Parts: sequence; C-alpha cells; structure tokens
Amino acid sequence: MSAPTAAEVAAAAGRTIPDLIGPDLRVLFSGINPSLYSAATGHHFARPGNRFWPALHRSGFTERQLHPSEQFELPSLGLGITNVVARATARADELSPAELVAGGEVLAALARQWEPRYLAVLGVTAYRTAFAKPKGAIGLQPDRVGGVPVWVLPNPSGLNAHYTVDTLAAAYAELREAAGS
Repeated sequence: MSAPTAAEVAAAAGRTIPDLIGPDLRVLFSGINPSLYSAATGHHFARPGNRFWPALHRSGFTERQLHPSEQFELPSLGLGITNVVARATARADELSPAELVAGGEVLAALARQWEPRYLAVLGVTAYRTAFAKPKGAIGLQPDRVGGVPVWVLPNPSGLNAHYTVDTLAAAYAELREAAGS
C-alpha cells in the first residue's frame, strides 16, 4: 500500500470508512472519527504515528502487529471497528458536540444490533460528550450503551501525548482480559 499524496489526504475531508462489524464480536472498537489520512486510504487508524495497531498487538488482542491494510482480519478474531462520527476531519476537535451526540445515538443502535461483549470507545472526552457522561473515565463504565457494557480507552492518536504505546497496551490488555477469547 503506497502512502496517499498530500492532495489525496486533503481531498478526503468529509469521507467515511465502512465499519468492520459483524456477529459474535468480543469487542467493537469505536474511534472518535476517521483522520483524513485514514479516509484517503480506506483503512481505520492508518495515519502514521497512530498507536492503535501496536497497542492492539502488545495488549494481546492480535498475535502480531497488523498493518492497517490488514484490518479485515479483525472480525475473525472477534474484533470490529467503527467510529462515533463517520466523517473524516483533520482533527477530532473539528467535530461539534451535536455531531458527537448524534454519533452516540448511531453507536448505541449498532451496539443493540450486533451485541458485542464490549463496546470500547477510544477517547474519554468523546465518550463524555456523545453520551452525556461528564464524569466518564478510562475503564469500564457503570452504564451501558445499547445494552452493551462500555469500556473507555485512551485515544491512540499520536496527538494524545499523555499515553505511550506501552501504557495504551496496558489499558487495552485490561479490556482483553475482561472480554475473554
């Protein structure tokens, strides 16, 4: 897979990426929204510097570190990916609170439909806004979304400097242990 050009990345504003979702998921991971880079490639968490794939591997969810172009292997492992908001932006802070709330409603409907063991929202601020949970914190939440237990994980974006790949992996490993195999 070759890297998209700067023009291709810029042209990806507002695009969407299809969900990776299906029956019998242990975890449905929900990013905040796709980056322009991801939308240009059509692969979730594709931007260089995003730590999702390394954290997923180091936490034990995958036997090896997958490349974003290998995302289609996830459902066979009981893992899926969606986003709170479908449209791609350069930064998540370009999303309005109303978009996050509307996206939370869509995410709840997906959880009701597919019934994963856990819904993992990758970003505590997005979770708080989308689900009107101002005290939401990293980890298992006391409330369910769409009837499904919710686990909030740190956002793996390289812009989230509070977390290293190792601390992300540790947080993801807690969810992996709870979700079982």
